[in-house]
Amino acid sequence: MVGMAKIGIVVGSLRKESFSKKIASNVAKLFPDSCTTEIVDIGNLPLYTEEYDENPPAEYTAFRSRVRSFDAILFVTPEYNRSIPGVLKNAIDVGSRPYGQSVWAGKPAAIISQSIGNIGGFGANHHLRQILTFLDMPILQQPEAYLANSPSLFDENGEIKKQDTVQFLQSFVDAFVALIQRYKG
Repeated sequence: MVGMAKIGIVVGSLRKESFSKKIASNVAKLFPDSCTTEIVDIGNLPLYTEEYDENPPAEYTAFRSRVRSFDAILFVTPEYNRSIPGVLKNAIDVGSRPYGQSVWAGKPAAIISQSIGNIGGFGANHHLRQILTFLDMPILQQPEAYLANSPSLFDENGEIKKQDTVQFLQSFVDAFVALIQRYKG
């Protein structure tokens, strides 16, 4: 085990009771004691425009600094129209600019996508992979995590109720931690 790892969790949904947020909370508990996790707020970021490259809003500066502090990033996102939500794309753009100063570069990443339908956010997952590849983020390839029928995943306390889903997510976290160790070591 290579030291402590600090993992930022970026949730692609702003809804208070979002399924992605519930999944993120459940998954955060599966990391070993050698890892700390923090949910990264993306809802307060003004829409990205190049005019901000010269004089960034305080929200941009704080967000970029926070992302820089992480060793790795876990993205948990719903699928909107076969892609990622605009709020997530905005956060990625804010962190990647100004050109040549990306806070994402080199940070290991993993993706959990979810949807209320049967496909499990496949489109969002793969669009996000394409973006993260461009940003030079080593991405966990296997296992891939697509969670379908997300409203049925949780009990009344917001906990994932099926043990096989928890076991799958544990194997996902274990593989992600191994990827982080390869890059951190």
